[in-house]
Amino acid sequence: MSERRSPTIRRRRLGAELRRQRESAGITIEVVAEQLECSASKVSRIETGHTTATPRDVRDMLRIYGVVGAESDELVQIAREARQKGWWHPYSTVLVGAYVGLEAAASSIRAYEQQVVPGLLETEEYAGAMIRAARPDFTADQVHQRVRVRLGRQSLLTQDDPVDLWVVLDEAVVSRPVGGDEVMRGQLKRLVEVAELPNVTLQILPFEVGAHAGMDGTFTILSFPEPGDPDVVYAENATGGLFLEKSDELQKYSFIFDHIRAAAIRPEESVAHIAKLAEEPLWKWRPRGSPWT
Repeated sequence: MSERRSPTIRRRRLGAELRRQRESAGITIEVVAEQLECSASKVSRIETGHTTATPRDVRDMLRIYGVVGAESDELVQIAREARQKGWWHPYSTVLVGAYVGLEAAASSIRAYEQQVVPGLLETEEYAGAMIRAARPDFTADQVHQRVRVRLGRQSLLTQDDPVDLWVVLDEAVVSRPVGGDEVMRGQLKRLVEVAELPNVTLQILPFEVGAHAGMDGTFTILSFPEPGDPDVVYAENATGGLFLEKSDELQKYSFIFDHIRAAAIRPEESVAHIAKLAEEPLWKWRPRGSPWT
């Protein structure tokens, strides 16, 4: 698999290598900050990949650690590449840029979704309807920009080295008519089409399962092709989301996902169920406004 040239993953990789070099040299963050005449928090954020380091920062840090020559030149070059803008940069005001950068670099994605179809699988009409409903404060232009970004991300599924995507959808996702009958039918048909791709696996977690391992909420596990790039969990919420990278957190979410997919309907049965819903949707059984009993 060819390396995915995401500035986000390069920044993360560079930070990990700088931390390794510092610890190998037996130097504290405070000492580095003093010599660079900056705050310790800046050094820490560079090492965790949350701040972009300039090539000069990297060269000066490596000089402190005694790293010179070809090894230093290579890391300085990575710093230059990490400062490049991803295709999503113009839309940074309407999305979590860090997530899109990690997604673009991932070799595999495992996701559990409770309420809506994931962005990588949405139709344009469904995405627009969902965003308008979820964010009534958005202008038409803001909705349009978000839809454009979601559609742009979907190339990950069909590019030359496509990402491996495994998604478990709660049955609520395919049972709630977002955007009305026509839009939702189109979305369900889209799910069936995408599931035919060899790199995409879809499962439905049925209501009849009852309580399950994913009750705490929606999450995505991103894995990368390079052994030195550990997995990342993105737990989404109303204000954006939370990135989790600690080993025990990664193990917990991998454990949860394994339990969720084990409880879900098998992929082929799930796709058949979605196809049936596109023809005989659940929301047609009970007209809107009718009583539950």
